[in-house]
Amino acid sequence: MTTGALTGPLDGPIGVFDSGVGGLTVLRALRAQLPDENFIYLGDTARLPYGTKSAQSVVRYSLQCAAALLERGIRCLVVACNTASASSIDALRLQHPGLPVIGVVEPGAEAAVAASVSQHIAVIATEGTIAGGAYEAAIHRLNAAARVTSRACSLFVALAEEGWTSGPIAEAAARRYLEPVFSMADPPDTLVLGCTHFPALHPAIAAVLQPQVRVVDSAATTAAAVARRLDRSERPSGARGSVILLATDGAARFARVGSAFLGEALRADTVEIVDL
Repeated sequence: MTTGALTGPLDGPIGVFDSGVGGLTVLRALRAQLPDENFIYLGDTARLPYGTKSAQSVVRYSLQCAAALLERGIRCLVVACNTASASSIDALRLQHPGLPVIGVVEPGAEAAVAASVSQHIAVIATEGTIAGGAYEAAIHRLNAAARVTSRACSLFVALAEEGWTSGPIAEAAARRYLEPVFSMADPPDTLVLGCTHFPALHPAIAAVLQPQVRVVDSAATTAAAVARRLDRSERPSGARGSVILLATDGAARFARVGSAFLGEALRADTVEIVDL
């Protein structure tokens, strides 16, 4: 792959980065939406989780991830991490004005406002994302009158990485987190999965919600946003695109845990370790 201008060649790959393997849910949705595109995924596993780091550190890490992907000729950058999307989108766009940069927060907020009838929206995410208020701010930019009820569900990350995405343990955790939100007198009618790990827990989450609650998956909405943004007029179609996997540490763990998120078996020898 050749290095081009900031916008990259028309047939250049789409770059995706996250602090670890959770962003593979976004990559999975991207591949489903854009099956003929080539992708490069970078998991900054040596420095995860980003949610416990300062905003300044997350910005620095994000700029380093973007630089590594740009060296491989990407034509679009997807920030498949809620913390990095909340902290770094402005810095990335300022640093690379010719590059389409798409995060997970804005598409998720847009889909939630569009889906909600009552405009009472629940957001579940990690503690860092909830504390930063990124989803609440994004939703209110679209509809200042919307009500947002937020809940940190940090245990969901560990459950997803252990593969406990359904069954009694996952459902008990989902019930503990969600019942206080959805048992109020005027409950939300829409739930945003505001962490890239959380789509893996969708069966357990859905099992404890009333069927009328709409669930917004930020992975799927981000993939749709990327498809809308890209100029694909000169893209070849028909052939299945390729995927290059990069990590900053732990190829074996990346492959083992990442297999569940991507929905296909990964091998450690296909994960390239890079130094940022």
